[in-house]
Amino acid sequence: MKNILDGTKKRYDTYTMNSTKGKVELDIAIDVKYRKGKRGKNGCENLGFVVYGIDWDPRTVSDTYRKRFAIESSYRMRNVVKTKTCSKDPMLRYFYALISFLFKNAWVAIQRMHFMKVKRGPKTIESDMFRFDMFVHLIVEWVRRKLKARLIVKCFR
Repeated sequence: MKNILDGTKKRYDTYTMNSTKGKVELDIAIDVKYRKGKRGKNGCENLGFVVYGIDWDPRTVSDTYRKRFAIESSYRMRNVVKTKTCSKDPMLRYFYALISFLFKNAWVAIQRMHFMKVKRGPKTIESDMFRFDMFVHLIVEWVRRKLKARLIVKCFR
């Protein structure tokens, strides 16, 4: 695999994966991007993507996967705050999904208002200063205080 992901031109290649059940031929779209000093690195970066039955340009494949990764990350963050339920009522499940998206959008808005670096060039957000799990924790604590929920249970022994 290292030999396949070495080069300076975007291309398609095949890789044979061996297992106890047999061999599998994989089509790999390889996109080459130049780092240009990003993250302190220079040179070219080879990005390999397993594809099947398409003949797109490797850059198109790379961009499509990149967008898909953003969607998956968004859903993963939504599932952090989405209430787990076994209810079969679609309206209730939809309501929980809307609330989780509301939390995610509020967090993004707060990050853009208060944690964006003031500088020339592209806008960047300092994401480690106000993480999503910290935001969720603050919301839970606020609700707990408003509802005056107790964390301590009295017992006789």
